[in-house]
Amino acid sequence: MMSFNTAQQVAVWLVPVLLAITVHEVAHGWVAMKLGDRTAQMMGRLTLNPFKHIDPVGTVLVPLVLLLLPGGFIFGWAKPVPVTWQNLRHPKTDMALVAIAGPMVNLFMAILWAIVLKAGLLMGVQTGSPGMFLVAVGMAGIFINTILMMLNLLPLPPLDGGRVLVGLLPGPLAWKVSQLEPYGIIILVVLLATGLLGHIIGAPIFWLIDVFTDMAGLSSSYKYMLLRSLGVMG
Repeated sequence: MMSFNTAQQVAVWLVPVLLAITVHEVAHGWVAMKLGDRTAQMMGRLTLNPFKHIDPVGTVLVPLVLLLLPGGFIFGWAKPVPVTWQNLRHPKTDMALVAIAGPMVNLFMAILWAIVLKAGLLMGVQTGSPGMFLVAVGMAGIFINTILMMLNLLPLPPLDGGRVLVGLLPGPLAWKVSQLEPYGIIILVVLLATGLLGHIIGAPIFWLIDVFTDMAGLSSSYKYMLLRSLGVMG
């Protein structure tokens, strides 16, 4: 049975986590630029340099602590890309497009990581082999991008799903939903701490993981063994 020590787990998770968060934020800024707002571009945030997007607490400390906890739920955030909604050509609907760009790019990256996983399987998964490393990194990439996508699709401002909802609702309802934004993170933390968050998005997350790993040709038994080795299942 495969096993990763703490240093190996960090090495496997590092690139997938940084890319998942960084590209997610760049996607917001890039779409905003295409729709008329160049704020993110002018502030140097349309870059894949992770140091431009890292929040020391949300991107590093919180995910690392959760990763080291047995069966911990991985959760984190980056510095939000600034968007000046008044600069958008159609502010209400364009903000919804800016918001949905992040989760959609995580979906695309999950597919790319499934291809990486498939490449690792084709190379062979002997312990300590490059193929084994690619399989582990691919699994981590699928997992973190699926979580980040589903978490951000929750219809709760300031999450992306909440901003999409505000953009789609008629004016009075949109205003009422937007008033939740100052309390959104508190609500999210409460859902996480009580375990309700896992009940809400857990099933869709693992269904999508099954879809991506099936695409790569990974057996169910090997998938769960991988997840246990990566510290995300007991």
